[in-house]
Amino acid sequence: MALVNPFLPHTRTSLPLRHSLSPFKQNSSLLVLCSLPSQSFNPFLSRRSQARCAAVADFEATPSLDHQDKQDREVLLGEEPRVERIKADYDWTEEWYPLYLTQSVPDDAPLGLKVFDKQLVLFKDGNGQLRCYEDRCPHRLAKLSEGQLIDGRLECLYHGWQFEGEGKCVKIPQLPADAKIPRSACVRTYEVRDSQGVVWVWMSPKTSPNVNKLPWFENFARPGFQDVSTTHELPYDHSILLENLMDPAHIPISHDRTDWTAKREDAQPLRFQVTERSDRGFAGWWGKEKDGPPANFLRFEAPCVLQNNRELTDKNGEKSYFTGLFLCRPTGQGKSMLIVRFGGTKRSPLAKIFPKWYFHQNASKVFEQDMGFLSSQNEILLKEKVPTKELYLSLKSSDTWVAEYRKWMDKVGHGMPYHFGHRTISLPKELAVVEHAPAGLVAGMSASSPAKGGIGTMHAPNLANRYFRHVIHCKGCRSTVKAFQAWKSALSAVAIALVALAILVSGRQWKALLLLSASACSLGAYGCSKAISMNTTNFIRTHRRL
Repeated sequence: MALVNPFLPHTRTSLPLRHSLSPFKQNSSLLVLCSLPSQSFNPFLSRRSQARCAAVADFEATPSLDHQDKQDREVLLGEEPRVERIKADYDWTEEWYPLYLTQSVPDDAPLGLKVFDKQLVLFKDGNGQLRCYEDRCPHRLAKLSEGQLIDGRLECLYHGWQFEGEGKCVKIPQLPADAKIPRSACVRTYEVRDSQGVVWVWMSPKTSPNVNKLPWFENFARPGFQDVSTTHELPYDHSILLENLMDPAHIPISHDRTDWTAKREDAQPLRFQVTERSDRGFAGWWGKEKDGPPANFLRFEAPCVLQNNRELTDKNGEKSYFTGLFLCRPTGQGKSMLIVRFGGTKRSPLAKIFPKWYFHQNASKVFEQDMGFLSSQNEILLKEKVPTKELYLSLKSSDTWVAEYRKWMDKVGHGMPYHFGHRTISLPKELAVVEHAPAGLVAGMSASSPAKGGIGTMHAPNLANRYFRHVIHCKGCRSTVKAFQAWKSALSAVAIALVALAILVSGRQWKALLLLSASACSLGAYGCSKAISMNTTNFIRTHRRL
């Protein structure tokens, strides 16, 4: 997954890659030979594999199986020396999870959110203070997020019960005037904190919030640091999402020619250097193999924080800091919500020329380019029911971070509702239905009706549709879409009126002037229509447009 970083002082992506040269001569005839597995054990081949394939220049050059095993070990991520399996103490509830961008929390309505299978409702009370409750009315279990705010109190719209402060029930319309509200009418609350523009929630009902675990990002606190932040709902598991964000090798292929950045001919081997491993995650350096020592620093911190930092020094010795921050919240099986924050202490001219909504729609397009792959990957993991070691064929020159993440899962997965580790697995108790991200004609029809949520639904959320994945979570993009819709309607009406006047007037000069003005208005209405489409319509690859 790649996003345009408007803060880097160039127009290329911050992760440029180049294609490696083929090891074979151009005049060689390339054949693929497949044979049944030999009796000797090859730890680099999947246990589920039924055939061995070797690419060779010609029949005479076919390597022996032992030689092929040696070659495999040179390029594949193999097994580390046998050590006693380590498990770390871990409880997924004793963590801070990113709920929402602070600037996007509505002032006049409650917001329904999820962390794994826990349903929450976030809102601002009468004093503007953030409150988070369990999204369940103690009366008849109706969702409080379907309710409304009245004088800073959250009202359940089923029977009108109202809650305020630390979950205290302050009004029950059905009670007699002299009756007291029972204590059991209170709703469970969760601790929330606003930190560096993000609302975080502490999920443990048993232990007090650990402020030392609340993430803090040094670059975001630097003088002059500015960022472009977006929120996206996605139809695949947060672990799949994190893998995707840790995978720079796919960028030039999957995101080829995404706004003048990634190019498929830039694909090439990468170099990785792991410098830290702990129960809380891992960190290290990475970069293009041909560039020598890697310059990008990646850090993963439990349970869902990934950041990619880079430090640049100009000819005057002045340092600039750039960060790609990804906050990945699990929202249930096969679903996740991502907060993306690209920022830096030095702004690119691009950030000044283009409006913010342009970068937001570009981010949505990038996620749509990966969506089909990741949705199918999610489904296979649930169907195969084996650790990733049995399924992934990982390269040293591209998949080091992915392997590190799944091995970290081996240590802490026992403390999660479910997990897919490198060597271990814990399946969900009840498997969720995994929906494929649509492609081709279906995607086109779904993307053309954002206000209705796609085919066969009426105003229902649909995570395959950009409108519901991003626009409804972004105040800026919602305002932009409404503004363009208003301008489109106004310009269309003016164009029709000018054409009618041109028909009625007799002078040629007046007719020409009125028709020219009508054409300008029509052109403006068309431009507004295209802008609305850019913000609400899914990206579909050319070869999938049936």
